[in-house]
Amino acid sequence: MLNIKVSLLIFAACGLIGCESGPLQERSKQALVQNQEKQELLSQLGAVLYFDVNLSKHRNQSCATCHNPQKGFVDDRENGVYGAVSLGSDNSSLGDRNAPTAAYAALIPAFHTNTVGDYIGGQFHDGRESTLAGQAGGPPLNPIEMGMESEEAVSIRIKENTFYKKRFEEIFGHPVLEDSALMYTAMTQAIMAFEETELFMPFDAKYDRVLRGEETFTAEEELGRTLFFSQQFTNCNACHQLNASPFYERETFTNYHYENIGIPENSQVREKDNSMGKKDAGLWLNPRVTDARHKGKFKVPTLRNVAVTGPYMHNGVFKELRTVIEFYDHFNNPSRTVNPETGVEWDQAEWPETVNLKELEKGPALTDQKIDALLAFLNTLTDKKFETPVH
Repeated sequence: MLNIKVSLLIFAACGLIGCESGPLQERSKQALVQNQEKQELLSQLGAVLYFDVNLSKHRNQSCATCHNPQKGFVDDRENGVYGAVSLGSDNSSLGDRNAPTAAYAALIPAFHTNTVGDYIGGQFHDGRESTLAGQAGGPPLNPIEMGMESEEAVSIRIKENTFYKKRFEEIFGHPVLEDSALMYTAMTQAIMAFEETELFMPFDAKYDRVLRGEETFTAEEELGRTLFFSQQFTNCNACHQLNASPFYERETFTNYHYENIGIPENSQVREKDNSMGKKDAGLWLNPRVTDARHKGKFKVPTLRNVAVTGPYMHNGVFKELRTVIEFYDHFNNPSRTVNPETGVEWDQAEWPETVNLKELEKGPALTDQKIDALLAFLNTLTDKKFETPVH
C-alpha cells in the first residue's frame, strides 16, 4: 500500500489539488483541463528522463538503452551474447533475462490472481512489479543494470539539472526537492506517463489497418491469420489472445498469464556470466508466489512487434522467430527434432517438471508452408514505424 507521502505526491501530480469557485460543472471542466495539462507536462518530463544517461552510475545508460524506441523498444546491442541479455552500466555485468519490449506495456494489468487462482499480469518477466512506475524504479538501482547506489544518489543526479529542478517543483510541488524518496517516486511516475503515450502503443500495424479496411492481407498472411486463430490447426491463441474476437482492434496478443513452455537454458549466457548463480525460477521468484508448481513459468509476452524484437524467450535463447515456431511444433511433429540454429537436437527444458505439455501437445504437426504463413501473419503485427520499407 502506498504511504501517505506517495499518495499525496500522485494526487498532486494528477492535478487534482485546488478548489476553484463557481458551478460544480465548471470546476469539473477546469480540473479536467488542468489534469490534462499536468499529464502532458508529466509525460514530457518522463520523455527526458527516459533518455537521460546521467541516471546510471557511469553516465552511459538510460531506459532507452535497453528499450530502444527505434528498435521495437528492446535492447538491440550485441553485448557479446548475440543480444540475448543486457549489459550493465559497468560494461561487464550481464543480466539473466532478455529485456522485454516496453511497447504496449502500459496495457499490462496489475499483478493479480483470477477466480481459479491463475497468476496474471504485472511488469517484468515474473510480474514482481504491478505498475509501470514500479518497473521504472527497478533498473536504476539494480547493481547489474544502471547501478546507482540509492534513491538519494539518483535524486542528486536529478538535481544537477536545473530543468529537472524547475519542472519537478512545477508538477509535484517544492517538497519533492527536499525528499529523495519523493523525488524518486516522482521520477518513476513521469517515466510511466511517457510510456503511456501513443508512441509506445500506436496500434497502426498492418493487422490494425486491415481491420480498419485500409489494406488487405496477402493470401499467405490470411492463411497465417486463419491458422493463428484456429483451435483446430494450432493452439497459438490459447495464450496469445486476450479478447474474445480475433477481429478486436486493440488486441495485444497475450492473455498475460504465466506458462512454462519448456524453454532450455541459454548456455551461452551462463558461460559468460550467471549473476543469479542458479537456474531462473521465473514466477516463483515473485515475492507473492510461494507454490513450487510455478517454478520455471514466465509471463506470456505480447506479440506486437514480435518480428522485430528478437532474440526470443525470457532468456533470449532463440535468435530467429522461425526457430520459435519450430520449437512449438516439435512437441507435435516427430520430424522436427533438430534446433535449426544449433544443428543438434533441442535442449532439455530448464524446468522440465512444470512444463505445460497439456497445451503444448495439442494440435497437428505443421508443414513448412504453414510455418511460412504464420511468420507472414506475425509480420503484420509490426507497428508502422518499424516496418521494413519496400524497395
